[in-house]
Amino acid sequence: MAHSHSHGDDHSHGHADGHGHTHSHSHGPASPHPAQPAPWSILRMTLPARLGAALVVSAALWAVVLLAMRPS
Repeated sequence: MAHSHSHGDDHSHGHADGHGHTHSHSHGPASPHPAQPAPWSILRMTLPARLGAALVVSAALWAVVLLAMRPS
Protein backbone atom coordinates (compact mmCIF):
# COMPACT_ATOMS: atom_id res chain seq x y z
CA MET A 1 0.00 0.00 0.00
CA ALA A 2 1.54 3.28 -1.12
CA HIS A 3 1.02 6.45 0.84
CA SER A 4 1.05 9.80 -0.90
CA HIS A 5 1.80 12.99 1.00
CA SER A 6 1.86 16.39 -0.64
CA HIS A 7 1.09 19.90 0.42
CA GLY A 8 2.08 23.43 -0.52
CA ASP A 9 4.30 24.33 2.42
CA ASP A 10 7.77 25.63 1.67
CA HIS A 11 10.40 23.69 3.58
CA SER A 12 13.38 25.86 2.66
CA HIS A 13 15.67 26.70 5.55
CA GLY A 14 17.05 30.21 5.10
CA HIS A 15 17.80 33.19 7.30
CA ALA A 16 14.49 35.00 7.32
CA ASP A 17 14.22 38.39 8.98
CA GLY A 18 10.48 38.31 9.59
CA HIS A 19 9.61 40.53 6.62
CA GLY A 20 8.85 37.77 4.15
CA HIS A 21 12.21 37.82 2.39
CA THR A 22 15.67 36.49 3.12
CA HIS A 23 19.10 38.08 3.20
CA SER A 24 22.25 36.25 2.22
CA HIS A 25 25.37 36.48 4.32
CA SER A 26 28.11 38.66 2.87
CA HIS A 27 31.00 37.11 4.78
CA GLY A 28 32.70 33.76 4.79
CA PRO A 29 31.79 31.07 7.32
CA ALA A 30 35.11 31.50 9.18
CA SER A 31 35.00 35.30 9.48
CA PRO A 32 32.90 37.18 12.06
CA HIS A 33 29.92 39.33 11.25
CA PRO A 34 30.82 42.84 10.06
CA ALA A 35 30.67 45.59 12.68
CA GLN A 36 27.41 47.48 13.08
CA PRO A 37 27.33 51.24 13.71
CA ALA A 38 26.87 51.87 17.43
CA PRO A 39 23.95 54.12 18.37
CA TRP A 40 25.90 55.33 21.43
CA SER A 41 29.58 55.25 22.31
CA ILE A 42 31.47 56.53 25.34
CA LEU A 43 34.33 57.39 22.99
CA ARG A 44 32.18 60.05 21.32
CA MET A 45 31.38 61.77 24.63
CA THR A 46 33.24 64.93 25.59
CA LEU A 47 35.67 64.78 28.52
CA PRO A 48 33.32 66.60 30.97
CA ALA A 49 30.49 64.26 29.98
CA ARG A 50 32.71 61.21 30.56
CA LEU A 51 33.78 62.51 33.96
CA GLY A 52 30.17 63.22 34.88
CA ALA A 53 29.08 59.73 33.83
CA ALA A 54 31.95 58.21 35.81
CA LEU A 55 30.90 60.25 38.87
CA VAL A 56 27.29 59.06 38.57
CA VAL A 57 28.34 55.41 38.20
CA SER A 58 30.76 55.73 41.10
CA ALA A 59 28.11 57.30 43.34
CA ALA A 60 25.64 54.54 42.46
CA LEU A 61 28.18 51.83 43.27
CA TRP A 62 29.08 53.50 46.58
CA ALA A 63 25.38 53.68 47.43
CA VAL A 64 25.11 49.91 46.88
CA VAL A 65 28.17 49.31 49.10
CA LEU A 66 26.90 51.58 51.89
CA LEU A 67 23.42 50.02 51.77
CA ALA A 68 24.95 46.55 52.00
CA MET A 69 27.13 47.55 54.97
CA ARG A 70 24.47 49.34 57.04
CA PRO A 71 23.84 47.83 60.44
CA SER A 72 20.66 45.84 60.77
